[in-house]
Amino acid sequence: MITTEFVNGAPNWLDLSTPDMDGAISFYGGLFGWTFQSAGPEAGGYGTFQLEGRTVSGAMTVTAEQGEPGWTVYFQSADADATAKAVEQAGGGVLLRPMDVFDLGRMAVFTDPAGAPFGIWQPGKNKGLEYIKDDGSLNWVELYVPDVSEAKRFYGSVFDWGAFDVEFPGGSYTTVNPPGTDENAMFGGMVPLGSDPAEAGADPHWTPYIHVSDVDGVADRAQELGGTVRSAPVSIPGVGRIAKLVDPYGAGFAVLKGDPEQG
Repeated sequence: MITTEFVNGAPNWLDLSTPDMDGAISFYGGLFGWTFQSAGPEAGGYGTFQLEGRTVSGAMTVTAEQGEPGWTVYFQSADADATAKAVEQAGGGVLLRPMDVFDLGRMAVFTDPAGAPFGIWQPGKNKGLEYIKDDGSLNWVELYVPDVSEAKRFYGSVFDWGAFDVEFPGGSYTTVNPPGTDENAMFGGMVPLGSDPAEAGADPHWTPYIHVSDVDGVADRAQELGGTVRSAPVSIPGVGRIAKLVDPYGAGFAVLKGDPEQG
C-alpha cells in the first residue's frame, strides 16, 4: 500500500513530462481538480500539481529532443549513490546520475534491464508526495515488462522488494512490497507486457494509477478534455474498477476505484 510514511523502496514521488504545460494543467485540472504551483524560475519550469493544498505529483516541460511525454514513478532511497551502483550491478541503466535538487533531496533516473524508466528520490526537506490513496491521488503502480521473473530479480536486488503471486482463474498477478513487510503492504504489480491488448506495441514501462470515485465518469471526461481511453472501464473482482487513459499530449496513466471489500 502506498503511504506517506515514506518507507525505503516504496513509491514516494511521481512526475509528468509534457510538451505542453499549459495544456496539461488544463487537462489534469479538469479531470482531477489539480492545480499547478511553479517551483520558480530557478527550477527551470518544474512545479507540482496540488490537491487541497497538498502535493500529488511533480510536472515539467520537455521538448521532443529531451524525451517523450510520460509519467515517471520514483521510489524512496536512503542513499541514491548506493542505489545507482546497485542498479548498474543488477544490469540496469542510468539515464540521470544522482544529483542534488537544492536542499529538497537527491534524485536519479534509471532503466531496468527491459528498458522501463523509473526514478529514485532520497528525501531532504521534501519527503515526498503529501496526498496519496484518496480520490485524485496516486494509489497503485504497475510495471509492464516482457519477463516478470527477470523484473522480480532486478528490483529485488536493487530495492530488496518482496514479491507475492496472487492466483486468479487463468493465471497469476505478481505484487510487490517494501523490504521487511508482507503482501499486506503491497504497493504495485508486475504484468507480462504481451498479456494486455491495451499495451500492444508499447515499450516496457511503469504506469501510475490515480484513485477516483467514478471511473466511467473520469474516462468520459478525459475524452471531453482531449484525452484518449486506451482501455475501457472494466471491473475486476477483489480489485475494483479500472480504466487506462492517455492525456492529449501522449502521457499514459490509469484510474482506479478500489473494491471496498478488498480494504
